[in-house]
Amino acid sequence: MRQVVTYIRVSTGKQGKSGLGIEAQREAITRFAAAEGFEVTGEYVEVETGKGADALERRPKLAAALAVARKAKVPVVVAKLCRLSRDVAFISGLMAQRVAFIVTELGADAEPFMLHVYAALAEKERSLIADRTRAALGAKRAQGAVLGNRTNLDVAQTMGAAANRDAADIFAANVLPIVKQIQAAGASTHRAIAEALNARGIRTARGGAWYGSTVRNLLGRA
Repeated sequence: MRQVVTYIRVSTGKQGKSGLGIEAQREAITRFAAAEGFEVTGEYVEVETGKGADALERRPKLAAALAVARKAKVPVVVAKLCRLSRDVAFISGLMAQRVAFIVTELGADAEPFMLHVYAALAEKERSLIADRTRAALGAKRAQGAVLGNRTNLDVAQTMGAAANRDAADIFAANVLPIVKQIQAAGASTHRAIAEALNARGIRTARGGAWYGSTVRNLLGRA
């Protein structure tokens, strides 16, 4: 049985209601470990923000998990990539620690390249949402609107939908080169491509499995 250590992080008390709470992460990791035949030999829990260039220095539990994993030559398992960080530079720094990371929502076989892809997608999505929010709120203020009330929900929904579309386009641009490699290897149908993506441990933008329909939607953005 392959041994692993686990890392769980929350940055605010509100995350317990968002599916990112300590127990939710622990349960996701436990189910994943049982399904994959992993033995959890250590758990590291941290309450700390993931932002900032000095994030690793402010996260002693992560540093401890890395040290133990490096010495034992075992992977570190997290429930979601964002529990490590949404920052590409930070993720790249972790990859240089010579410790393997497994993200339960991406699967046991997700390559380091895919971790960078998803981190880049999350970082870009966060930036797009922030930019669109500032622009929309600035426009509303210029029109004399009173902000901070429910009348602005339609604006927020419109911004969110636009940001989601942009994020989907970015994800497609990152995955399409892999799809082209699969097609060059002989996969000619959407279903065959989906099976090849799943076999490589590559997940959809939402972290799920690929199907013929999701491949068709992806190619439609090309």
